[in-house]
Amino acid sequence: MSIDLKSYILDVHDFPKPGIVFKDITPIVQSFQAFNFAIDELAAWAATRKPEIIAGIESRGFIFAAALARDLRLGMAVIRKKGKLPRKCASVVAPNEYAVEHFEMHEDSVARGQRVLIIDDLIATGSSCVSAIDLVELLKGDVVGFGAIVELSFLKGVETIRAAHPEVAVRALVRY
Repeated sequence: MSIDLKSYILDVHDFPKPGIVFKDITPIVQSFQAFNFAIDELAAWAATRKPEIIAGIESRGFIFAAALARDLRLGMAVIRKKGKLPRKCASVVAPNEYAVEHFEMHEDSVARGQRVLIIDDLIATGSSCVSAIDLVELLKGDVVGFGAIVELSFLKGVETIRAAHPEVAVRALVRY
């Protein structure tokens, strides 16, 4: 069964600041049909990448990464904003559309050479995606893919990812 995920995504104007049209993916999560379809689609793609662990980006990426990791019977590593993790961390600068932040992972989140697939909810400009890939590579992980529910193609984020990391496969389920 195929589901039009785009029909579940709502536009929220002027959020989080004036002039931004926020793509609200929570209706996908609220619908068991849409959510399961999204995870099934990500799982089919992810299986071809042969990951050994899934890494999810705070915070909406956690929703999809956790479900995907469970379906693939893999563990999940978390990529969080600075100051949220309790043990020794690796850190990278993670600029996004709204601010300059830092991403962190526990130093033992990823083993040297481990095949990591990163999941987030949305690819916009690609800058935070590149930062997440950089962070996993800093920990000596092998990033085998970056998946998301939505790509805002007019912001050229996939091109940004491919320019910085041409070896990383990218997949988004819905494109605007």
